[in-house]
Amino acid sequence: AFHSGMGFVQFYFGLPIAMVIICLVFIPIYHRLKVFTAYEYLETRFDLKTRTLTAILFLIQRGLAAGITIFAPAIILSAVLGWNLVMLNIIIGVLVIIYTVSGGTKAVSVLLFIVLYGTYKSRGSKNVTQYLKGGSDSRWWTIGLSVMATQASAITFLSTPGQAFHSGMGFVQFYFGLPIAMVIICLVFIPIYHRLKVFTAYEYLETRFDLKTRTLTAILFLIQRGLAAGITIFAPAIILSAVLGWNLVMLNIIIGVLVIIYTVSGGTKAVSVTQKQQMAIIFGGMFVAFLLILNYLPLDITFTKALEIAGASGKMEILDFSFDFNNKYTFWSGIIGGTFLALSYFGTDQSQVQRYLSGKSMKEMQMGLIFNGLLKIPMQFFILLVGVMVFVFYQFNSSPLHFNPSAVNDVLNSPYAAQYQDLQDKKNTLEIAIKEQQLNYAVLDNQGQKQTVLLDIKALQSQEDQLRISSKELIKKANPKAETNDKDYVFIHFILNNLPRGLIGLLLAVILSAAMSSTASELNALGSTTTIDLYRRNNQGRSDKHYLRASKGFTMLWGIIAIGVACVANLFENLIELVNIIGSIFYGNVLGIFLLAFFFTYVKSRAVFIAAIITQGIIVYIWWIDLMPYLWLNVVGATLVIAIAFILQVVSLDKNKGLEV
Repeated sequence: AFHSGMGFVQFYFGLPIAMVIICLVFIPIYHRLKVFTAYEYLETRFDLKTRTLTAILFLIQRGLAAGITIFAPAIILSAVLGWNLVMLNIIIGVLVIIYTVSGGTKAVSVLLFIVLYGTYKSRGSKNVTQYLKGGSDSRWWTIGLSVMATQASAITFLSTPGQAFHSGMGFVQFYFGLPIAMVIICLVFIPIYHRLKVFTAYEYLETRFDLKTRTLTAILFLIQRGLAAGITIFAPAIILSAVLGWNLVMLNIIIGVLVIIYTVSGGTKAVSVTQKQQMAIIFGGMFVAFLLILNYLPLDITFTKALEIAGASGKMEILDFSFDFNNKYTFWSGIIGGTFLALSYFGTDQSQVQRYLSGKSMKEMQMGLIFNGLLKIPMQFFILLVGVMVFVFYQFNSSPLHFNPSAVNDVLNSPYAAQYQDLQDKKNTLEIAIKEQQLNYAVLDNQGQKQTVLLDIKALQSQEDQLRISSKELIKKANPKAETNDKDYVFIHFILNNLPRGLIGLLLAVILSAAMSSTASELNALGSTTTIDLYRRNNQGRSDKHYLRASKGFTMLWGIIAIGVACVANLFENLIELVNIIGSIFYGNVLGIFLLAFFFTYVKSRAVFIAAIITQGIIVYIWWIDLMPYLWLNVVGATLVIAIAFILQVVSLDKNKGLEV
């Protein structure tokens, strides 16, 4: 039109006529014969060779056209993004094959948009500062959403609703210390990082202590975050593999490669830009799922009555003020352990520090973290509430005895199949009684009658819980290595079996987006820490372009390592908790080192370095013998390294008669 005007529109003038003829002639014949392809009719009308010839002509024509359809956008994207044309052809082709073969059209389409959008928006990083800090021009809402997206991995959206389904809303207490930590980081950590203009949190430690302390802390981060990156890929992949029947290694590679593409090409800005889109998809998908759950409840069950049913079943008990040390989620563990964990994670973990170091100013950084602190607890509350509503939904609808299809398949293909089926039959009978009693409970006004019905409901639910326990015992007998904890499969089972097909694709995109989001932040942080704290610090005097290439290379290397860890992660058990356990083993020690640097100028470098090594050994030993819940390792680690460093400093001063360590 730019060159020749509007005349090209005449090309389509015959299309309405053709549509009418096809409707009157072609479609009635195809429909009457119930053909799968148009060419079947030709065999009915003529013979096999005519049908075969026509089909071959179509295959030649459409096969060539399909190649051109891939090539046309690839050549344009190559010109705009500067990517290799052959590589773009392969990427587009592979993604099309994946979603055509698997059927996950919407999910992969959304993810492909995110990858290309992030790469386009962040193209042209000219130096290492732009690549690692995103040009330091992020606004507070971008920082806040990026920080939230980094923490909210796919595990959050798979396991949190399942946690609420089984245990109720109490898990929200885990986040109670987060706002406190955000205020401390805004007042203490950010001003120091901003004043020193650091690329990584660990640069500051060399200024305060020495190179070996900085290097040790960076290595501790690389070990724990490198392992966590692989598990962040693997955790959603294994669940989606079990539910969808996709190949596990293929899923690991798909997630890993997509993340590597835009993280390597665009650096920090690509991660921040795409995380805004990912959070929009995540919030949108969860909100639509919540509304649909309410819509699927019986007509007499309003949202208020649904909450009442959940509360009567003990799912709405939010606060627990007990001092039970073995209870993971209480008000006190959230306020104390949660504050230390959040301080460690948001204040010293480069995957988070790098998110707010990209801020336009110190004020933007601080506002971004405060935004995260204000929104995080409501967000987790809402995700847990989705899980509670899934519980209410299954009070009126049939649910499986065990939600992990892979584990169920193991027992159904074993000598215990008949026993398992017997348990399922008993559960089906219980479900009818539970539904009837829940409907009675919802419509009754008399409190005495409601209490009587409630006792009956709890007795029936207790029987149902016992059946679930018995099913897990059978699964273990059938396959001792099977994962019987099915919390992480509850929400994905609900999605695939109850939501409209189009929305299934959107929510699968939510899960994969969350996996990509967390992994991208981790790879970005691993690449920057390796480049700045290890490579550049020990190889100075090179050009800026050299360090830019090195940073991209290290990011890609860590991406490949993460995919490798994900592909062999089936050697481990309890993967959902493993991410948090790995972090807790290292976080307390690292936080203690930073607290010593900020507040205790009396303690010098040698004492801190030795204390950190001793503390890490003690924490690993405490975890190994399972002395305490892993959340408390953060508190113990930080306290230990500070105490040991003080003792070593005092002893050293006594020995050297007041000389500095």
